[in-house]
Amino acid sequence: MKRLQIVTNITATTFTTTTTNNNKIMPAKKLLILNSQQIQQKLDRIAYQVLEDNFDEQEIMIAGILPRGNLVAKRIKTILDGIAPFKSRLLTIELDKESTTLKANTDFDVQDCKDKVVIIVDDVLNSGKTLAYGLGIFLNVPLKKIRSVVLVDRNHKSFPVTTDYSGMALSTVIKDHVDVVLDKANEPDAVYLV
Repeated sequence: MKRLQIVTNITATTFTTTTTNNNKIMPAKKLLILNSQQIQQKLDRIAYQVLEDNFDEQEIMIAGILPRGNLVAKRIKTILDGIAPFKSRLLTIELDKESTTLKANTDFDVQDCKDKVVIIVDDVLNSGKTLAYGLGIFLNVPLKKIRSVVLVDRNHKSFPVTTDYSGMALSTVIKDHVDVVLDKANEPDAVYLV
């Protein structure tokens, strides 16, 4: 595997070449959409929006969808802990994303969210299925309000789901993939379009 990195003023593009069974070299392109500093700026802005929307609350629940949505949720909670007058509690949601019905595991009792503000967090909003399933967990609980956060909104929704707070909206073709890299050893935080 050979790597060639082209850096411009705006973004960096990494071309990775791979060899197929016929020994043909096939390029795979990764386009850097957000670097570590830009991700932090987006998360700071989202945290301030959450603060402004919930300033009068005593406590909010931040529910991160595993795996990367939970990492985004942790970072937003850390920022809120430093700026907000209210308490924030981190919740974890694990969804079976391949299932055609809602199958979820949580690290909390859903009834703990009764009459509270819940913020559901994921890394990328693609089809909307993951957020729809995440919302489904709370359908039988009377909430004060429920909001959604994503770092990247791809604008390719199959489900009638919108996001309340997003780091960036990205119009892509359906075959493109957004890769969010957070907290990986020896790799800087980044968002790539693959």
